[in-house]
Amino acid sequence: MTYDVVDFNNEVIERSAKVPVLVDFWAEWCGPCKILGPVLERVAAESDGRWALAKVDTELHREVSAQYNIRSIPNIKLFVERKVAAEFVGALPEPAVRQWLKKNLPARYTKELEQADRLLAEGKEKQARTLLEEIIKHEPDNHRARVTLARIYLYTDQHKAVEFVRSIEADSDVFDIAEAIRTFATLLDKSASSLPDGEVRSEYLEAIAFLRVANYDDALAKFIAVIRNDRYYDDDGARKACIAIFKILGEEHELTQRFRKEFSRALY
Repeated sequence: MTYDVVDFNNEVIERSAKVPVLVDFWAEWCGPCKILGPVLERVAAESDGRWALAKVDTELHREVSAQYNIRSIPNIKLFVERKVAAEFVGALPEPAVRQWLKKNLPARYTKELEQADRLLAEGKEKQARTLLEEIIKHEPDNHRARVTLARIYLYTDQHKAVEFVRSIEADSDVFDIAEAIRTFATLLDKSASSLPDGEVRSEYLEAIAFLRVANYDDALAKFIAVIRNDRYYDDDGARKACIAIFKILGEEHELTQRFRKEFSRALY
C-alpha cells in the first residue's frame, strides 16, 4: 500500500503501531527521488500488506522534515512501533532496497513465534508444532519458525529436522542454530560401525548416547575427554558436538558457562 501523507502523526506514527511504515521523504525538484520513488512503489506493491509506503513531500511538510532532521533527499525512514527503526539516504538500486528491507523489517509472525515458545515451555509440544507449521505454510522462509520446529523433531525424526533447516545459510540470523541442528542430526545417526577405529571410539559413542537422551551435562564431559585424547577423531567431531550443544543451550545457560573454559583448555 502506498499513500501521500496528510496527517503525519496518524498516518505514520500511529499506523506504525499496527504495521511497519516506510516513509519516503521526497520533493518534486529532486532528481534522485524520481529514480527511487518508482522502485519503492514497485516493491511496496509486492509486500502483500506486510508494510506500507508513505510519501512525504518535504516542501509541504517542512515542520515534519525539520523534526526528523531531513537535510538530504531522498531520505527513507522505517517506522516500527511509533519509532524510527532504520533509515538510509540516497537512491539505492532495487536489489539493494530489497536487501535493506529484508534486513530491517521486523519478523511478520513475531507474536505467534513468542506464543510457540510459551507453548513449548509449558510442555505443549503438539500445539506449538501446529502453530509453527502454520507459520511456515504462510511464510516458508521464516527461519526462526524453521529452527524451532527442527528442534522439536530433532530427537524423533532427524531427517525431518534437517529438512526444515536445509535452506538456512550463513546470511541468516539463526544460521548458528541451524548448523547446530545439522551437527546434532549427524551425530545422532552415527553407530559403532560407522566410526573409525581409535582409542576414543567407545568414549565417543558414550557421549553420543548421552546426547540421544538430551543429557548434555555428561555428553559435554565425554566429548571434552575425547578432545583431550584425540583432538581430530571423527573429523573433529567432538569439538563440533560441543559447539553445537553450546548453541542449542544458549550462551547464558549454566552448562554452557560451566563447560566453556574446560572446552577451551582441552583445545589449547
